[in-house]
Amino acid sequence: MLFDYSTLQAIWWVLIGVLLIGFAVTNGMDMAVSVLLFPLCKNNHAERSAIISTIVPHWDGNQVWLITAGGAIFAAWPEVYAASFSGLYWAMLLVLFAIWLRPLAFDYRNHGESERWLNNWDLALTVGSFVPMLIFGVAFGNLLQGLPFWADDNMRWHYDGYFLSALFPLLNPFALLCGIISVLMLLTQGSLWIQLRTVDEIAVRARRITFICGLATVVLFVIAGLWSYSFDGLQYDAPPPAGSYQPITGKSVSVVEHGLFAIYGRLPFAVILPVLAGLFMLLAALNGRKGRASRGILFSSLGIAFTIITAGAALFPFVMPSSIDPASSLTIYDASSSHFTLNVMLWVAVILVPIAVAYTVWAYAKMWNKVSAEDGRRALH
Repeated sequence: MLFDYSTLQAIWWVLIGVLLIGFAVTNGMDMAVSVLLFPLCKNNHAERSAIISTIVPHWDGNQVWLITAGGAIFAAWPEVYAASFSGLYWAMLLVLFAIWLRPLAFDYRNHGESERWLNNWDLALTVGSFVPMLIFGVAFGNLLQGLPFWADDNMRWHYDGYFLSALFPLLNPFALLCGIISVLMLLTQGSLWIQLRTVDEIAVRARRITFICGLATVVLFVIAGLWSYSFDGLQYDAPPPAGSYQPITGKSVSVVEHGLFAIYGRLPFAVILPVLAGLFMLLAALNGRKGRASRGILFSSLGIAFTIITAGAALFPFVMPSSIDPASSLTIYDASSSHFTLNVMLWVAVILVPIAVAYTVWAYAKMWNKVSAEDGRRALH
């Protein structure tokens, strides 16, 4: 084997983080562009068509990051996949049905010319993009607090409540704040993309949205960070005994006061992570306000990346902490697939991920041109 087991587990924690960042930066961007159709253009269908044409060549390719991340979680952390689907399937179905609206809207929008037809499909595109942006942020907010699940002696997963009684507790104030941060952060990215790819009045209007959303992201990010200081966190004390047939419930986990900030005590230099996240989003807002879209989207992408890294570092080594039974919490060590599986997956990732990145870069480079309202008007017909 190329790496020992614990090293492979850490490598896959990093790789899944990279896939989530890729999804947020690319697919989050085109979702945000869809949400901005009505705020930017109101009833100007030609301008909306121009904006949509900037993401039509890329949105399905961007979706590959989400599919790959989901597949990687299933293969690398099967217990995480099992535990999450045991209690979060209503939230996941909500995201799935929302995402399902997007290809329909892209495909059918230009098959009719009435105002009602265009408005309805643009609304479907907006809703299908807004819901995942919000729910993914809410998911991170709940992970930081811990989810209400536990494992029984037969390794079956249980959650408090069923259907709406299990869904509504996930929509708690802190999680909703994280959802709003997610939406604003991605709207900053999306509005910068619109600036980068459109001309005239559309790009000018996008500047205002970039500045407001970017600045609001920074302010709410600081508030969420201060709020999370009051949360208890988990500490991974010891792995389960050797030969244990209960790798989840057999380990030792303790609750630590202000546990999400424990990493800054162990590794003081880690405080640079949230600082960089806020700084890059602030730079994105300022550059977007001045119309420097290229710099802005670079800073925004880095801000998104460091925001996700900050959350991952605060949780490490936990990937699904439990708020009601700490010993049932899942870490990168006890939720992983076998040594052989992780090793094979690593070789697959080494070969295929660079190909996916190269194709993405090539696709953006080949279809890189600015569009105007006149282009959108032609696209309608």
